[in-house]
Amino acid sequence: MTEARHRVVVIGAGFGGLQAVLRLKGAPVDITLIDRRNHHLFQPLLYQVATASLAPSEIAWPVRNLVAGRPEVRTILGEVTGIDKAARQVQLHGEAPVPYDTLLVATGARHAYFGHDDWEPFAPGLKDIDDATAIRRRILLAFERAEVETDPAVRRALLTFVIVGAGPTGVEVAGTIAELAHHTMARDFRALDPKEARILLVEAGPRVLSAFPEDLSAYAKSALERLGAEILTGHAVTECDADGVKLGAERVPAKTVIWAAGVQASPAAVWLGAEADRAGRVMIAPDLTLPGHPEIFVVGDTARLDAWNGQPLPGIAPAAKQQGQHVADTIRARLEGKAEPRPFRYKHAGSLATIGKRAAVIDFGWIKLRGWLAWWIWGFAHIYFLIGLRNRLTVALSWLWIYTTGQRSARLITGREQEEE
Repeated sequence: MTEARHRVVVIGAGFGGLQAVLRLKGAPVDITLIDRRNHHLFQPLLYQVATASLAPSEIAWPVRNLVAGRPEVRTILGEVTGIDKAARQVQLHGEAPVPYDTLLVATGARHAYFGHDDWEPFAPGLKDIDDATAIRRRILLAFERAEVETDPAVRRALLTFVIVGAGPTGVEVAGTIAELAHHTMARDFRALDPKEARILLVEAGPRVLSAFPEDLSAYAKSALERLGAEILTGHAVTECDADGVKLGAERVPAKTVIWAAGVQASPAAVWLGAEADRAGRVMIAPDLTLPGHPEIFVVGDTARLDAWNGQPLPGIAPAAKQQGQHVADTIRARLEGKAEPRPFRYKHAGSLATIGKRAAVIDFGWIKLRGWLAWWIWGFAHIYFLIGLRNRLTVALSWLWIYTTGQRSARLITGREQEEE
């Protein structure tokens, strides 16, 4: 009688989950990969889909294609509703439970509105392809509607774009919208001058890119202002609706608001009945396991581990990939009889953020870069981490075209318009 192979279930085909699956190639395991979407997404470039620089297919890949040559890997498109730790089963909506011997939870994060979830319809965040294409639609429609609008006040609201949150995503979105309005579409309209657009980046803290050194933060602010964006720090959004936002006592009429102010972990802590921090991240042990359950690993934005100079691990792709690799190596070690816990060691390669098509900031710790050189390094780093030669070439060519001409070919308004009440 053949002995049953070790069953590994991975929830989430993001950076952490997929890295673990790829790292386990050749191991004596059967893997079930569960995700509610059929694609792996290169999330660091998602904002470029939202701002019409790249097409969705250039930063996303079908999961089944990525594991097509791996007969030991089964992919399930499904919605997780719970985890039965006693029975060691993952519960799915409308499907039979999936049993596991080892479980990896890598379900990422969603938008956090700090107790104001009712703002989400008016200020969408940016976490998946649907978000990106919906935001792209809002941005491009705002210009189209402003072209035919005769009321000056309504036109100003249509041409006001508010980005809430000045972390890397907020800075990148603000810079690209400014370029889109002031350069890419500068000659596309007849009754409208797109340069009239107001791009307002709002940050509750004292500066943009607060995780970067102060001199790089100051450079980013200056670069954004040169592009035509306005920076408003020390102001929190107190109200948000279909007509704009309120910043303290000031009302800003705006038809397009984009949320980049915070994230909330997936419901993994609820599924696991585990302790979580204020952002909903599961409190995990140094070896990335759930305390008391060595068979369960939690990684990426779903997890909280203060293993970066005493601070929580950053919510970036390299950190998630390193964790996925660690989990795979731990599973291999256990199967080889090396059961001693292995604490996770994070290696921070650096922090990067881009501001438009010719400026970026990079903090490697031992050296800091800014300007066009940082932009080229940022571009090469992101192209390197894309999957497949075709995607690397198409993204590189798209960026080269934008860099030399200023034109963005992905300016498509897609999807059905929601009925207005």
